[in-house]
Amino acid sequence: MTFATTRLDRFIARNTAFNKSTVRLLLAQRRVVVNGQFANSIQQQVTPFTHVEVDGLCLNNHTPLYIMLNKPKGVVCATRDDRHTTVVDLLDHPRRDELHIVGRLDFNTTGLVLLTNDGNWSRRISLPQTKLPKTYEVVLSKPVTADYISVFQQGIYFAYEGIHTQPARLEITGEFSARLTLTEGKYHQVKRMFGYFQNEVLSLHRVSVGDFTLDDLAAGESRELLIAPAG
Repeated sequence: MTFATTRLDRFIARNTAFNKSTVRLLLAQRRVVVNGQFANSIQQQVTPFTHVEVDGLCLNNHTPLYIMLNKPKGVVCATRDDRHTTVVDLLDHPRRDELHIVGRLDFNTTGLVLLTNDGNWSRRISLPQTKLPKTYEVVLSKPVTADYISVFQQGIYFAYEGIHTQPARLEITGEFSARLTLTEGKYHQVKRMFGYFQNEVLSLHRVSVGDFTLDDLAAGESRELLIAPAG
């Protein structure tokens, strides 16, 4: 069952034989339970994950689902694809068809992908205003030097869009490797930022999104996350 947030009286009228004018009486008779508590207002908001019972009959028991996946190279960030394996194909979960992807990765980019059936949550963490940090491990074709750090911090001009990237934090981890943290996600942004130095990205691996980190999750594996649903 999918629907937008709506008032309790409208939800009950839509899903039972009761009409809106009788819902107030149902509440007075303590016949409506919302999330384990007797309902006290017909204007109470019902979301896709609100548990609603009328006379003991459950009208909405849809539960939120949040999953973290370590995407391997060569897997598509899509729910369906006729030619390639998708991130959803990798999930061994009975409710995988409910999920959509939060923050896609390119075909050859590996690492952390989030999937959910909670649209409010995915919109909230995807909004540019949220500035959720995303960290990548990068391997490059040429040495990474200290001057990259200040340039990335200042932002790089993308002529095609006519914009400057937001300040990014770069940590040099080896002669040909670095760890980069961004708070935005422009098209091929990491490759284009290193392209400013004519330095080709050979591999790109996302290790974290906000507080979510891959830790010891192996490539192709996934696990459920315990998160309170977005209001």
